[in-house]
Amino acid sequence: MVIRVYIASSSGSLAVKKNQQAVVGFLEANRISFEEVDITMQEEQRLWMYQNIPAEKRPQKGNPLPPQIFNGADYCGDYEDFFQSKETNTVFSFLHLNSKPSVKVQKIQNTTHTFTHCILFFYS
Repeated sequence: MVIRVYIASSSGSLAVKKNQQAVVGFLEANRISFEEVDITMQEEQRLWMYQNIPAEKRPQKGNPLPPQIFNGADYCGDYEDFFQSKETNTVFSFLHLNSKPSVKVQKIQNTTHTFTHCILFFYS
């Protein structure tokens, strides 16, 4: 499935812009594949997003603010949920992803050959 971050490119709110940048920047820095979906330019995507946010996550008044994060059709959460998952080091769980392997490449050299070993570490 694909991680989708629903954003508003023309938001007048500085807080919304900063939150969107924080989510996108984190995903890019950690090489997590995702798509940005601009709800200000795609009415059908905006409506889909609103309809697929669970009722308990919708505000009492108005519409949910971006960024909203989905893995395929599965709702992951909003910025506050994302921030909390970063603080508790549970982002992969939050995004409904399997553990991401971290690859460490190590070169070992002896007098006749150079060997390259890859060591995989898995986060959970």
